[in-house]
Amino acid sequence: MRKALKWFLPGFLSLLAGCVPSLHPLYTDQDVIFDQSVLGMWAEDNSKETWALTRDGEKEYKLIHTDEDGKKGEFVAHLLKVEGRMFLDLYPVEPELPQNDFYRGHLLLVHRFAAVLQTEPAILISSLDSEWLKKFLDKHPSALRHEKVDDEILITESPKELKKFLLTHLKTEGAFSKPIELKRKKS
Repeated sequence: MRKALKWFLPGFLSLLAGCVPSLHPLYTDQDVIFDQSVLGMWAEDNSKETWALTRDGEKEYKLIHTDEDGKKGEFVAHLLKVEGRMFLDLYPVEPELPQNDFYRGHLLLVHRFAAVLQTEPAILISSLDSEWLKKFLDKHPSALRHEKVDDEILITESPKELKKFLLTHLKTEGAFSKPIELKRKKS
């Protein structure tokens, strides 16, 4: 397991700079919402990187992230609202690798999440800052269940407690990254 994490965590396509992985989703069924306004193709100004959000179920999205080189990654995405705050939870669709099932069974797929600060006219998102979290957990190790894997944090907290932690620190200076602004691209 430790070798799989060592390989997977640094190599995982991080959609959000500094995004912290979690074993469990951020959402519970009662938190999940569907917002039609986020459907479409989104990108930062002057970037070839795109985020394409389509509906994939009653309250689920499919996200196709395309990087600057045209490489794609597919994710299951859930939008959730907790105490009036919105978050986005991303979970990778299992990649089709040429390796066998035994090998693929050793890869750990994790959730990543971001605070959604606005959805109109552009989407503003900000992720929990991994460097801030490392320093915080060094001082307060019992504040959030987690594991350290090769100096990286893997959150193991339950969705309920993780939501409390995020809501508590949403306005803590340095806890969240500078927001990125995704603007709707014309099809």
